[in-house]
Amino acid sequence: MAGFRLGALAFCAFVLAAPVALAQGVVRSAHGDWQIRCDTPPGAQSEQCALIQSVTAEDRPNVGLTVIVLKTADQKSRLMRVLAPLGVLLPSGLGLKIDNADIGRAGFVRCLPNGCVAEVVMDEKLVGQLKAGQTATFIIFQTPEEGIGIPLSLAGFSAGYDKLP
Repeated sequence: MAGFRLGALAFCAFVLAAPVALAQGVVRSAHGDWQIRCDTPPGAQSEQCALIQSVTAEDRPNVGLTVIVLKTADQKSRLMRVLAPLGVLLPSGLGLKIDNADIGRAGFVRCLPNGCVAEVVMDEKLVGQLKAGQTATFIIFQTPEEGIGIPLSLAGFSAGYDKLP
């Protein structure tokens, strides 16, 4: 679980609003299956941009998630936030596999009206795995025994990550 760990809880007003604000922001560029979207959240001094992709489970069209990669306000770290649907089993966390290699699990940090958020600080190992991979599969749980794997294309992740302001 070294590359996929719970991020520091250094939240500001933007951090809490990011999944909602950035998922609706202005598309600046597209990189494969990823988009760079930018928005200025209420109370923020500057525009924030993020690399975003939203997907739904192939066998459950009502179960989807949004993956958001962004820089922290101090520009020192990169975060990955995953907005999962309401109704997920919170204690089980969010699992991640990249090309069938188990990366680990992250805990959910809070639930919003539109879903629950898991967050990790992205270290160089995780970034490298995402850049080199073909598919990231996020696993959410509705019961302790029932994991739902939601595949996410990594096509364009490397180029989009490198262009993220």
